[in-house]
Amino acid sequence: MASSTLSGKNTLGDRAVLAIKKHFEKFLKHEADVIADSDPEALHQMRVGMRRLRSAIAGFAPAIDLPKPVQEKKIGKIARILGSLRDLDVLGESLENKYKPALPADEQEQLDTALVYLYKRRRKAFAKVHETLTGDRYQELKQALEKWLSQPQLQPIAQMPIQATLPDLLLSEVGRLLLHPGWLVGTKLQDEQVVVQTGQTPAQAKQQLIDNAPLLHSLRKETKRARYQMEVFDNFYGASYETYLEDLKAIQSILGQFQDSAVLSEFLADALQTKIEKTMPTLANLLAEHNYQAWQQWQALQQRYLNLESRKGLHLSILMPTWENVKNGQSTEHDTVLSQQI
Repeated sequence: MASSTLSGKNTLGDRAVLAIKKHFEKFLKHEADVIADSDPEALHQMRVGMRRLRSAIAGFAPAIDLPKPVQEKKIGKIARILGSLRDLDVLGESLENKYKPALPADEQEQLDTALVYLYKRRRKAFAKVHETLTGDRYQELKQALEKWLSQPQLQPIAQMPIQATLPDLLLSEVGRLLLHPGWLVGTKLQDEQVVVQTGQTPAQAKQQLIDNAPLLHSLRKETKRARYQMEVFDNFYGASYETYLEDLKAIQSILGQFQDSAVLSEFLADALQTKIEKTMPTLANLLAEHNYQAWQQWQALQQRYLNLESRKGLHLSILMPTWENVKNGQSTEHDTVLSQQI
């Protein structure tokens, strides 16, 4: 049976409420600017807030009892609508400021044509965002979450100390990440060992990216989920844990480069009704160069996380949190916010 009891201490339930409250307040902070379409950064921050809220709800699922309007899938649907608009903003900024200055005049003209097409799509995407954020379902979500935060409903396991449950929460997230099949892209089995096939030519790397685009994109999303959940508890860990977090950020960024490049190519093919290799060869070459550089960076991280010792090290860092601040009564930023809330 669910309860609404909070201890004011470091229990699993207390940390769940803290994380959900933090990310809820973050996306609310930027809501007005997104509805007004006044600041692209506000859209980015609101989207991040909703994604982190969704990750927190999924990660703390054993401890919380949320009302139906606050289910993870419903939040994910809203985040995807925001994401469609944000992706167009990122694409437009990249085309306008990153690639256009490096192109010859004839390709710049082609790009201008594509940008006109992009802005038309953006107007439609923004209309959908506006309709969503001013609609009944979104308002119901906010009201239900505000009500829950005023008196959180928690599962019995929420009374457990965070010290006893934190490794279990994080190991399940990291386990899903490390078992993702995307790690095996561009590898082979040799003497019962998984070996990364380094030294590939740009053409070979390009084909790998084409053949495995959905798999690598899925791995990026899994990396992001694990990273968000780990960041909730980074104040409980030391330097080793932070190193792994930095690796996850790098992996997410590199895999994001692959996805952004694929989206950009698909968009231009749609806008110009032809493949960019034909009409914009300079741009096509630039994308290929950037992807090849990112591919080499990816393979270095891939080798690290296919290595048994590295995987074991990540597990051990999660199993050995640093509790000195809590034991000595020193207040961390998280603890200060929690004490004000309860």
